Amino acid sequence: MRVRPARLLMYALLIALALFYLLPVYVLVNNGLKSFQEVSLSRMWEPPSQFSLASFAKAYNRLAPNFRNSLLLVIPATLCAAALGSINGYILSKWKFTGADFVFPLLLFGMFIPYQSVLIPLVQFLQWLGRALDIRLYGSIGGLALVHVIYGIPITTLIFRNYYATVPTEVVDAARIDGAGLLGIYRNVILPLSMPGFVVVMIWQVTQVWNEFLFAVVITSNPARQPVQVALQNLAGSQIVEWNVQMAGALLAALPPLLVFIFLGRYFLRGLLAGALKG
Repeated sequence: MRVRPARLLMYALLIALALFYLLPVYVLVNNGLKSFQEVSLSRMWEPPSQFSLASFAKAYNRLAPNFRNSLLLVIPATLCAAALGSINGYILSKWKFTGADFVFPLLLFGMFIPYQSVLIPLVQFLQWLGRALDIRLYGSIGGLALVHVIYGIPITTLIFRNYYATVPTEVVDAARIDGAGLLGIYRNVILPLSMPGFVVVMIWQVTQVWNEFLFAVVITSNPARQPVQVALQNLAGSQIVEWNVQMAGALLAALPPLLVFIFLGRYFLRGLLAGALKG
């Protein structure tokens, strides 16, 4: 089969762009496999003279407790934000109420509020709510998860609302005629059709929560409760920076969201396209 020169040029360009995009990964892996004596800025592109996994082992031992903290943070923050976004999207798309056209843009406005502008009132609110409920929120993984649930509601609501707009209104009307109420329609009609939307929302939320740094470093001041991204920053010592250990740690910290996209990326695209057009 004859290949056109234009197609060959396109493939060559795509391969070159992919290799350029993967250069940071090469730097992380290459220097993570070096010893502390060998790693340096001037030789960061050179392969190691002797491969060693000691940097990865040291980074993992120091980050292991924080990996657990990140899992305890990501799982509830993702599930709760996805559930609330699904319910909001269902109501805003299929149960129009007075003021819905005002509530939805106001809800979306939360996506554009900079994190830095709410740090002080956020800390004060967590402290007040913790005292009112007699639980520890500020300085805990639970409080940080609550923050990410609230910040995740606007984007999850938007995704689900656009996705549920593709569900024919006739299906909802038929369920109403059969006597189903608001929750009955959601449970028996909408929820079984929601898997593509949940895949998109959960992949998005996992990636955002896992990689977030600012809220994590402010709200979880205790090192024992900090997520892995904050602990990764703390790998840099005050006197000596072990670049090989830090690069190995950066690669380990990036692996979970990277693996999520590698194995679930196709479903992410399908879910986005499923809600792209209103049927």
